[in-house]
Amino acid sequence: MVNDEDAAHQRPSKPTGYNFYRSSLGSPRYVVAPMVDQSELAWRMLCRRYGAELCYSPMYHANLFATDPKYRKDALQTCPEDRPLIIQFCGNDAQQILDAALLAQDHCDAVDINLGCPQAIAKRGHYGSFLQDEWELLTEIVSTLHAKLAVPVTCKIRIFEDLEKTIRYAKMLEAAGCQLLTVHGRTREQKGPLTGVANWNYIKNVRQHIKIPMLANGNILALDDVHRCLTETGVDGVMSAEGNLHNPAIFKGVSPPVWQMAHEYLELVQLHPCPSSFIRGHLFKLFHHIMNIRQNSELRQYLATANQLVQFQAVVQQVRAKYEPFHKGEVPYEPEQMAAGSEEDLPLSPWLCQPYIRASPESHRQKIAEKVREAEDPNRTKRQYFDKDGKEISRKRMKKLRRRQRRPNKTEAQIQHRHERRLEYCSECANPQGSKCEFQLCRVCCKDRCYNNDRDCPGHGIFIKSRRARAKLFEEHIAPQDHQKVTRTSDDDLTIAPTDAQEPL
Repeated sequence: MVNDEDAAHQRPSKPTGYNFYRSSLGSPRYVVAPMVDQSELAWRMLCRRYGAELCYSPMYHANLFATDPKYRKDALQTCPEDRPLIIQFCGNDAQQILDAALLAQDHCDAVDINLGCPQAIAKRGHYGSFLQDEWELLTEIVSTLHAKLAVPVTCKIRIFEDLEKTIRYAKMLEAAGCQLLTVHGRTREQKGPLTGVANWNYIKNVRQHIKIPMLANGNILALDDVHRCLTETGVDGVMSAEGNLHNPAIFKGVSPPVWQMAHEYLELVQLHPCPSSFIRGHLFKLFHHIMNIRQNSELRQYLATANQLVQFQAVVQQVRAKYEPFHKGEVPYEPEQMAAGSEEDLPLSPWLCQPYIRASPESHRQKIAEKVREAEDPNRTKRQYFDKDGKEISRKRMKKLRRRQRRPNKTEAQIQHRHERRLEYCSECANPQGSKCEFQLCRVCCKDRCYNNDRDCPGHGIFIKSRRARAKLFEEHIAPQDHQKVTRTSDDDLTIAPTDAQEPL
């Protein structure tokens, strides 16, 4: 039998540091960031076609990846051309992340730990940037993966307000076994309308204090920004997220027509299918400036409710039919009216791939202050809302009706499939079986099986065997201790010896 130490000696040594960066990853400078529901296989292949040298998977939840086969199968979509690839996990338990990483390591070149997500869901789940103050836990996670994985472990972080603390943070991760560090030059609080500008000076200082390869993230809207970041910070490569979503050809330094990128992406989706929500999100990013034109409001509404590949293709064709004559110079283009709050002066024509420039946090705060003043004004005119019959309704009711209108209409094929759907039935009765039941039974029969045969069924949430084991453990260890407190004074009388929490009678 081979123990852990012997297995470690037999396992071929994995590359580390710059050896890993050069030999396994190929010294990439142009990197596509991990993006939830956005950096799926079809999008990664499109980005590689246009100059991306390294891609990250979307962020996966380690616990789900390790325990749910369906989740893992959907997540592990890759192909031989999809390399080099780094798979990213989030979590707050070293063993859970290790279990997930062991299942993923044969499909990637490294495993990344998400320590940068600032969203509310990360706060509720206690992962991402909300672990950045728990250095002992992070040391345990990184060192565990570094010791037990066959591929290197990498990390993606955000900065602290304190530069010195940011440097110590990076050095701590390096000492724990991190082999490549990505630094997003924004704090945890810089998100949404308060995103603001990333601090490259912090990235530069971190770069000067660590010896492992390092990537920079933040403020990357065009290829010029990539080269400027490489020069000013001294990092080895630059990661793009939002800039890449608006222009997947960002690393080529070109701005192709949006319908060209959308058409190529949909062709790749046919080869590498993904959920319709992913496709819709990508098209909204590519068509961001076009969809903010008032004359395109119906097209925007159609895209919002589309859920079939043919419907997405129809949107792309409509965009192309409208704007290609302008692009070719066959018809002069007259600027169209933009929706309220949209960018008025675009650097390029609205049908070309280009970055989205966020409003500054200061302007957002001003807007919020104005809304507060308007709400406090007793003389303000109250907005009224009406339904289709002209009856006045509340704002809450109006929003609910609008959500209903935006719901995708089911196609005839979907309706037919729903009527023709065949359920799998329990092998012992006529009820439908549980979709995750290990015994292919309905819940009632499964409960009987587990009770009679001392089994567990996680699919139904029935844990007869586990509960019996806990009860037996209780009887073996807890009951004898309680028995010692009881002393027999006679054949008929029992005296209970007082405990610390009980006064003697």
